[in-house]
Amino acid sequence: MPNNPRGPLPALDETDRAILRVLADNARTPNNALAQAVGIAPSTCLARVRSLRERGVIRAFRAEISPAAIGLPLQAMISVRLRAHTREQNESFRAAAPDLPGVVEVFHMAGSDDYLLHVALAHPESLRDFVVDHLTTHPAVAQTRTNLIFEQIPGRRHLTP
Repeated sequence: MPNNPRGPLPALDETDRAILRVLADNARTPNNALAQAVGIAPSTCLARVRSLRERGVIRAFRAEISPAAIGLPLQAMISVRLRAHTREQNESFRAAAPDLPGVVEVFHMAGSDDYLLHVALAHPESLRDFVVDHLTTHPAVAQTRTNLIFEQIPGRRHLTP
């Protein structure tokens, strides 16, 4: 779920924040253990987690998979600058980019570049083909700049609410 375009999300109380801290450390924490960790009944905990998801506070639960382990050892960050900053060009690129082969994540940016794409691919030829076949041929794209990722160093994986 993208950032809430309609304004700030509802305020969180200390119990919500405690739930988020536990889940940020381990999203696979069973509901009973989560409830015990934050000092509430399991049924209350389940309802609160459901509410946090419905309100867009918890955006997803997912496994983080090593691209190299599944045959995609080459990672890059590709900056994309659009030809014009029209709503149509932004929406066109925004709709297409997440579904391009190899795209891990898409960031809509402010500054000199409009988008930043994190890609994971099998080899340098795949990266070249991705840029040539999917980015430079897109009618909204004016320019790209590719930076290879040598190593991904995890930072703090969660926000401390």
